[in-house]
Amino acid sequence: MTGAGFTPCSILHLPEVGSTSDWIRANADQFADGQWVRADRQTAGRGRMGRAWEMPEGNLAMSGLVRPQAGEGNPAELGFVAALALHDVMSRYVDTARLELKWPNDLNLDGAKLSGILLEREGDLLVLGIGVNVAAAPVLPDRATICLADAGVHVAASVVAEGLAQAFARRRAEWRAEGLAPIRTAWEARAHPVGTPLWVTGGDGRIAGTYAGLGADGSLLLTGADGGTHVIHAGDIWQAPPQAGGQG
Repeated sequence: MTGAGFTPCSILHLPEVGSTSDWIRANADQFADGQWVRADRQTAGRGRMGRAWEMPEGNLAMSGLVRPQAGEGNPAELGFVAALALHDVMSRYVDTARLELKWPNDLNLDGAKLSGILLEREGDLLVLGIGVNVAAAPVLPDRATICLADAGVHVAASVVAEGLAQAFARRRAEWRAEGLAPIRTAWEARAHPVGTPLWVTGGDGRIAGTYAGLGADGSLLLTGADGGTHVIHAGDIWQAPPQAGGQG
């Protein structure tokens, strides 16, 4: 596919790294916007808030280099762009009714964590890390996990990586041309229904409420027990009472 705003995808394959995101950040001067790297094994992968990201053999760890382009909006919105790309690719393998986006960075399959996204900014560039449980689901103390193999899907991590790089480029072109609004609408259509009970843990402690959609800036809107609206810009989101620990 070609067209305005569509960046050709390049994926560099490495047998082993500490972290794909750290590697591409350290070598950013060598690469243009749109470069990806994936590794067969990560020894120091991480999720949100510095948590460790476990990567059993056969799973996917990949990171992309993003150099913001003219006409693009707030780079923080790229997390939603990546989430839609992730959903696009996973829907090739399983029924979309089984998939659910969870704010701010997860994709669930059958209610269990299948994948996570980590968007980090350093100076004028961003690094987008994506981990997908392709062949095995790491055991976490605080939430259920699942892999594609558990759903009867057997696919190489390299194939998933190619699909993700291409899907992200397409969704990024859409975002560049139309802004966040249609991306936000598409994200909401793939998330848990309005009214779903949620818990938020973070700097403001613990907040319980029900999901009320996304704000214009992508913030999470939560209706509290008193009927008031909480606007959440950061935190861990739970669909069951939260527990300690976990892979972000």
